[in-house]
Amino acid sequence: MTVDDPAGTRDVTAERWVEAARELRDSGFDFFDWLSAYDDSPAGLAVVARVWAVGRREGAILRTWVLPDGGALPTLTSLWAGAGWHERETAEMFGVTFTGHPDPRPLLLPNGFDGHPLRKDFVLASRVAKEWPGAKEPGESVAGRKRPPGVPAPGSWGPPA
Repeated sequence: MTVDDPAGTRDVTAERWVEAARELRDSGFDFFDWLSAYDDSPAGLAVVARVWAVGRREGAILRTWVLPDGGALPTLTSLWAGAGWHERETAEMFGVTFTGHPDPRPLLLPNGFDGHPLRKDFVLASRVAKEWPGAKEPGESVAGRKRPPGVPAPGSWGPPA
């Protein structure tokens, strides 16, 4: 495995996810810091984990990409138990499945919640239901402004009026 940038990020294929994480753990990265994802459309969903070699005061980042629909990675909980909570959150917020996870129950969202709120394709319902307040500058018209990303055209989303 090679370091792909000065910040210590190691990019690996999804098939090498656990193998690369095991290599890090076995080389002294004994502390699991965090795991999350970001929507890297159109490349897919990037899943990122940060670990530390406490004795050396050195950090490393492991990153891979999965498909936005049906993306799955094996869990890292057998290497670092602390990955469990982070994987559950990432599963809910981005829709990544962590196969073999010991407790895949929803963590943050209410039962029956539909969608993954941190993905780019998730509609920002609060911006649809309520006009974005005010203008940027005094005297500027709100009517001529562009819609922010993630806000559908009026009348194109939600229940019929």
